[in-house]
Amino acid sequence: MPAERIPQHTGPVAAARRRRLRADRARQLADLLRHQVLGGRFPQGVLPHEDVIGTEFGASRNTVRQALDLLRAEQLVTRQPGVGTVVVCQKYPHALDRLMGLAETLHSHGRVTNEVRTISPVAAPAPVADRLRLPPRTEVLYVERLRRLDGVPLSLDLTYIPMDIGLPLLDADLENNDVFQLIEETAGQQLGTAEITLEAVSADAHSAAVLEAPRGAAVLMLERLTHLADGCPVDLEFIRFRGDRITMQGLLHRMR
Repeated sequence: MPAERIPQHTGPVAAARRRRLRADRARQLADLLRHQVLGGRFPQGVLPHEDVIGTEFGASRNTVRQALDLLRAEQLVTRQPGVGTVVVCQKYPHALDRLMGLAETLHSHGRVTNEVRTISPVAAPAPVADRLRLPPRTEVLYVERLRRLDGVPLSLDLTYIPMDIGLPLLDADLENNDVFQLIEETAGQQLGTAEITLEAVSADAHSAAVLEAPRGAAVLMLERLTHLADGCPVDLEFIRFRGDRITMQGLLHRMR
């Protein structure tokens, strides 16, 4: 991060410009510190003193304080008297470059369990039938699960599965197994590819209550259509992740 240099001018316009530049610097610094926090740069959970951060990044004390205020507003860190700025929220990495279930993805971070809130055959809504290449109103298995890591709510998953695959899942152990694993066992072949869309949405009252998140909080919405190795669509999911507990990661290659 380049050393901070704010042009010295006079007048209200210049003052406003200086405030804007300082705010820009604070956001830049907050982004860099956030990356370090999420990457485990501070294993003891305590960030360096403000003066040390300022020296390392060439930032003024005011800019450092504003940056830490931004991270506090995200509830990523907090200020403890006599200790300093400490990490209070851990985010868990969810890979976007591999097709894995949540338990597979987070196995090194703890135990993923599923609270099955709803599981029932339903008539597929037209958009669902279309995505799964089924005739309109075809019966599919609908599953709604609250997924936790060591008891902490992470995601609310709404899943639609064709009945030829879904019927055996009615008697399966969905509380302790990823749906991906069960689908592969039932289908007798591996999953192949998935189409994903990721966006931020506001938590509705129901989702917020289930995820124990503030109503209206931003959540990460992942829409994923998964296919078997033979190309047949087999699993349409709408997954709401708590954005303060999950970070999306991946390795992308530029294709020419």
